[in-house]
Amino acid sequence: MARFTALILAAFTVAIAAQAADDSATALPVPQLPAKPYEYADVTLPPHFLIPDRRYGNAIGTDNTPADNPITNAGAALGRVLFYDKRLSANDTTSCSSCHQQKHGFSDPEKLSKGLHGKRTKRRSMGLTNARFYAPGRFFWDERAATLEDQVLMPIQDEIEMGMNLDDLEIKLRSVDFYPPLFEAAFGTPEINRNRISRALAQFVRSLVSFQSKYDQAFAGGGGVYPTFQKTFNQQELLGLQLFSGGFGVGRSARCDRCHGTTSHISRNATNNGLDLNTDKDNGAGGGRFKAPSLRNVAVRAPYMHDGRFKNLHEVIEHYNSGVQNHPQLDRSLSGRRGRGRGGRRGRRGGGPQNETPERLNLSNTEINALVAFLHTLTDNSFLNDPRFSDPFADPKQRLTSTKRRTPKPKSKPDPADDAERAANREKLASKALKKARAASEPRIKTAKLMLIVKRFAETKAAAEAKTLLGAAKK
Repeated sequence: MARFTALILAAFTVAIAAQAADDSATALPVPQLPAKPYEYADVTLPPHFLIPDRRYGNAIGTDNTPADNPITNAGAALGRVLFYDKRLSANDTTSCSSCHQQKHGFSDPEKLSKGLHGKRTKRRSMGLTNARFYAPGRFFWDERAATLEDQVLMPIQDEIEMGMNLDDLEIKLRSVDFYPPLFEAAFGTPEINRNRISRALAQFVRSLVSFQSKYDQAFAGGGGVYPTFQKTFNQQELLGLQLFSGGFGVGRSARCDRCHGTTSHISRNATNNGLDLNTDKDNGAGGGRFKAPSLRNVAVRAPYMHDGRFKNLHEVIEHYNSGVQNHPQLDRSLSGRRGRGRGGRRGRRGGGPQNETPERLNLSNTEINALVAFLHTLTDNSFLNDPRFSDPFADPKQRLTSTKRRTPKPKSKPDPADDAERAANREKLASKALKKARAASEPRIKTAKLMLIVKRFAETKAAAEAKTLLGAAKK
């Protein structure tokens, strides 16, 4: 009898949850999506992201995209809708975008973000620009999520942030009429489950790649590999570049690129940057170490650090200038015995003896202002205004609609003519890409372009020809 009662209660609970999902979602807006899907999968990254270089590092080598969840147009489009949909929260007031706003580099201008009941989060909202380029693949400031696919579901379930049970979320989204077709386009069937929600959100976040800043324009001016900073930057920005990474002028360098490396400007791993001598209050990933987001669009992401303690970039630089604390786990690149250490220019973790003085940059106000000016060259206004990453629910003309599940229409048989047209278009695009690759004068650029053709346009004639050209080049 007790077991029967429990089953009845469970069924009643599911029914109530389904009804609540139906009622709460009714009158929420529907997304306004383009007739022709946005391009997410075949975006061509510039050569300075694709070609390993001793001076600038290997950005593409840090890509954490798993083989079983590549970015697709339909998958990222679904992820974009989920990212901005307040239905993912328990009370329909909060979405992922509430704390990760496009105009702020997908971060939050608030020191600590406000959750679904007005409570503040324990740490600052981390910027998502170039999150794809982090080789360890772990996420959050303390790296507690092993993958991005794991990370995207955690804020949804967090009682402060979105407060949603994943069982209830699946029921809720199944009652929303526009979701089954989006899931079918992304994954082949209209089934809605947490695994697919996770994969779609991760695809969208990995699509948030910034590569059209003033810094990138310098590479474009040099044929894609060798930058023309002297022609692109003003004198203040050039001084800031020299201080940031050295080797571009006469004078000393702070070598910020030891920790913020490659052309994606992201760290190699979590580090202790000497914020506090005692980190018992928040020990991060252990030893007071925290992951750092990419510096791309950093100028629009104030305040800074995991707790938002610094109001502006001047305060951030002043910390490295004079405020680094000699924590036992201080990153070696900030200690008095920097050395080269394992991992190239960046030193090993571990600050050394406690009587050692952390490195002091002793920058002048002119140099601090120059570093700030350089960091502003990493702002990508195209990215910050890209409609592919914008809120699909924001159109004021969008209609309100009941979101009760409609009876799905019977599927029509695929038209062979459509398949032929798609194949022809694919061949046309591949042929155009091959023509550009042949025209490249720089061997490394040509090789990179040919490799992309082989990868993206498999089974086309152009891909076969590109493969042959690559084989000939190797000989």
